[in-house]
Amino acid sequence: MHWDAPPKPADLTEQRLITAILDGTFPPDSHLPAERDLAQQLGVTRPTLREALQRLARDGWIDIQHGKHTRIRHIWTEGSLGVLSGIARYPDHQPPEFVPHLLQIRLLMAPEYAAMAVRNNPGQVLEALKPCLTLPENPGAFTNADWNVHLTLTIASSNPIFTLILNGFRELYLIMGARYFQSEQARSFSRGFYTDLHACTLSGDFGKAEKVTRNVMARSINLWNQISGGEG
Repeated sequence: MHWDAPPKPADLTEQRLITAILDGTFPPDSHLPAERDLAQQLGVTRPTLREALQRLARDGWIDIQHGKHTRIRHIWTEGSLGVLSGIARYPDHQPPEFVPHLLQIRLLMAPEYAAMAVRNNPGQVLEALKPCLTLPENPGAFTNADWNVHLTLTIASSNPIFTLILNGFRELYLIMGARYFQSEQARSFSRGFYTDLHACTLSGDFGKAEKVTRNVMARSINLWNQISGGEG
């Protein structure tokens, strides 16, 4: 039997501090308590707290300056991709417009990496699409297949930055997908997308692959807004 390793104290400390930032316990431009006091409040050692704080500083959540109190950054104007991927792991604390904004970014990126993938590595694309042509009517199957298709497209594009960005949202992508693919219309959209992209790849028409991808990404935003009650 496989047993999951328990979370490390520094990991739990980091998670608790991120949650406190996102829920407003520590608002932007506020300061964290002194290290000794904060460690006591969290029930951890000071070395554990320092490790968690260094991670948060690295990812753009806080600003550590020697001799000064640690400041909470304005994450939407001072944050980085580390903050963005962190927010994606905490769906209960995301602003309502977060997912629609993320889908807009996918609309900008996906047509480009799909076209590049079809042009640069069509064999990889065809291999990823093959199981998608006979998917069962199951939200879980569609969620996993869709993730694999987009991940493969980023890798096959030969631009690793696309892959790094997408991987930052894996957990949120799977959560969203499980909800999105409950819709029969969503599954139908994606079936059509996989079929059309497969045809584009076979013919080597990367220009059409870009258009097909752009169309389905735009339609998915509208459908997500309907599914989620018009959020964003």
